[in-house]
Amino acid sequence: MNLKTFTLTLASTRPIHGSASELRGFFATRFNEYTLLHQHSADKLIYRYPMVQYKMIDSKPMVIGVNDGAEVLKQVYDKYDEIKLGEEVYEIVEKGISVKNQDFGLSDRYHSYEFATPWLALNQENYMKYYGLKSEERNEFLKKTLVANLLSMSKSLDYRVPGNIKCEVSVKIRKNRLKDVNMMVFIGRFHTNFLIPDYLGIGKSVSRGFGAIRQLTLKENNTLKCSL
Repeated sequence: MNLKTFTLTLASTRPIHGSASELRGFFATRFNEYTLLHQHSADKLIYRYPMVQYKMIDSKPMVIGVNDGAEVLKQVYDKYDEIKLGEEVYEIVEKGISVKNQDFGLSDRYHSYEFATPWLALNQENYMKYYGLKSEERNEFLKKTLVANLLSMSKSLDYRVPGNIKCEVSVKIRKNRLKDVNMMVFIGRFHTNFLIPDYLGIGKSVSRGFGAIRQLTLKENNTLKCSL
């Protein structure tokens, strides 16, 4: 299927220090009337794949809108001249805009990706299951989790997957914090027969910047060996 994406990048007069959660907080507060910007309706969380996602990529703020989220970003992207992240206020001197129609879904060939931001793959229940597995079983568990992430994402985007998703993962565990809670996340790469536009997130808390992916070129991928 085809996804419409609107990608916004921001630059200031000085380096921007802040988190994706703080970037989300700025847009949610400034444009509270747009529910897609904050995933809440009548103070209740909307449990679906976020159509607007916030990232900090190499310390640079990025906001991505998908389909209806792209239309919302079109309406608000130029209605501010500064952003507040935490206690810091940054003058915005440049807004980069990219509007694309991008392929998404099952592919007849394999594609390699890296996590540009950590992948929050496990909830508390799955975290305990993961740690109870033997080392050789953990990789299989993560492969199934990745497939489940892609299926859930597809369902929210109204895409019916017409076949089996296959994947291999090559990741390492890292610690991170979300809402002042220590979390286990993963960094690394994966290989799958599924097309995903760059910087869309997979897994949990993607609206807050987790799980953003980037497709690798053949040259970049020469260290990842997979057998499918």
